[in-house]
Amino acid sequence: MQVLAGKVAIVTGASSGIGRATAKLFAQEAAKVVVSARRKAELTALVAQIEDAGGRAISVAGDVRDEALAKELVDTAVGHFGGLDIAFNNAGSLGEMAPVMAVSLQGWRDTLDINLTSAFLAAKYQVPAMLNRGRGSLIFTSTFVGHTVGMPGMAAYASSKAGLIGLTKVIAAEFGPKGIRANAILPGGTDTPMSAVFANTPEIQAFVNSLHALKRIARPEEIAQSVLHLASDASSFVTGTAWLVDGGVSINRT
Repeated sequence: MQVLAGKVAIVTGASSGIGRATAKLFAQEAAKVVVSARRKAELTALVAQIEDAGGRAISVAGDVRDEALAKELVDTAVGHFGGLDIAFNNAGSLGEMAPVMAVSLQGWRDTLDINLTSAFLAAKYQVPAMLNRGRGSLIFTSTFVGHTVGMPGMAAYASSKAGLIGLTKVIAAEFGPKGIRANAILPGGTDTPMSAVFANTPEIQAFVNSLHALKRIARPEEIAQSVLHLASDASSFVTGTAWLVDGGVSINRT
């Protein structure tokens, strides 16, 4: 049984990594998917892959900092597929990495805009569409950084992603009575282009692997499975959570 049959989903940051893997998994589970990212060519290729496999998808390229994009994604979901049931607000950036006193104000603001304000804008338009359906599931990509550990040089990133958890909890409390759930996933190290920016040498990659209890980082497809769980009715009594999907990095001391 395809667990998302009859559902319509939005996935941001879908051109690579966790977003791409999740969009493909949602489509495999029979959801109709609106995919978004800044890179139009990659989105076009993703839609072609989904459709070649028998799924249905449409792409909308743009910058998640743009409120007009947040509205366009919902309008596309409603206009092309009839409504909105699931939103995976996944787009994000490491932002400016430096000690606190060296982070520029513009770098700080850009990171918060990409990682946190964009999620607020997304929810602003997604929630009303889900209210029209009588239920829905919003999922945000946060991180263990700033939640269970602090990592030097990541003040803007950690702060923006921690803010997502607060936003998640408020949405869950505000709209739970209306059948809308909101949850955040907190991935550990994952084999994505973003992680490659940080772990850019074999020595650093080995160190990052060692931080995890499983002694490896995740494949994007593994994280996508956790998103699928929160999107599906299998998690019908789960809301307001910050779900560690981190390979034990938060608890490991070996």
